[in-house]
Amino acid sequence: MEYTHLGRLGVQVSRLCLGTMNFGPQTTEPNSFAIMDLALEAGINFLDTANVYGWKTGEGVTEQIVGRWLAQGGGRRDKVVLATKVYGGMSKEEWPNFNKLSALNIRRACEGSLRRLQTDHIDLYQMHHVDRGAPWDEIWQAMEQLVREGKVLYVGSSNFAGWHIARCNETADRRHLLGLASEQCLYNLTARESELEVIPACEGYGMGVIPWSPLGGGLLGGALKKPSKGRRGSERIRDRIEKHRDQLEAYEKLCADLGEDPANVALAWLLANPMVTAPIIGPRTAQQLKDSLRAVEISLEHAAMGTLDEIFPGPGGPAPEAYAW
Repeated sequence: MEYTHLGRLGVQVSRLCLGTMNFGPQTTEPNSFAIMDLALEAGINFLDTANVYGWKTGEGVTEQIVGRWLAQGGGRRDKVVLATKVYGGMSKEEWPNFNKLSALNIRRACEGSLRRLQTDHIDLYQMHHVDRGAPWDEIWQAMEQLVREGKVLYVGSSNFAGWHIARCNETADRRHLLGLASEQCLYNLTARESELEVIPACEGYGMGVIPWSPLGGGLLGGALKKPSKGRRGSERIRDRIEKHRDQLEAYEKLCADLGEDPANVALAWLLANPMVTAPIIGPRTAQQLKDSLRAVEISLEHAAMGTLDEIFPGPGGPAPEAYAW
């Protein structure tokens, strides 16, 4: 496994980040444990979750699974850079202040995540979405207190626009704080809008970029040749396949010519971007994780990168040059 710094920071993380969103809803606890054990054996030290994962409101099912895995010991907690998120609602009834990014909810949500994860600190605490109703000073006051107490080491964002990244970091700088360590954004061959504002903002502030949905919801994983069942068989996925069929046919032909699995080519394309820290892979099985490890070894040549740009054109580079003089 290869490692890199998380943006400008000293902490090092693996070039693949293990996403846990399937743990609970799609993958049983024993199989989730097996996947995390295998990831650690393969050198993956970056693990991402969220308080809302598990999709049973207020229960934090996935965090609980991760917590029970960490509690087994064997150096698991010390070896892992543990990331989770705050924003989503965690109350089983409609009640104010049990979601979003008020100082009140940030503190409550952090305590809940610590309890479920069975740990005394979160390495990377990420805001799952921007909260337009909470001032940045309030958010940083809450985060600063958690850092002071040793409950959080680094703060990250997710699904932020470039403007939000700038405002958030400028507020942190004014308060003499470290600011954002990373941004977790939607980024893959079929969704390249982040190249306009988000990735340039991350570069400007020295932040790591952690792409989620690197396979485009399964489209880039060999969708044309795999059986249409489960998630891929849903009407929404079938409609997306038909919408992108010409592109996918060209893409899967390129992958076949390269002798590589389409999913790994999609990951390798992201890893070739010097701004990308680690794409989030979300395996449902141990075999899917094993297959993904190949991506780190793939070095796409200039011609292949050019062909990928032709098949899946980006927005034209960073803004404003992409749409203005």
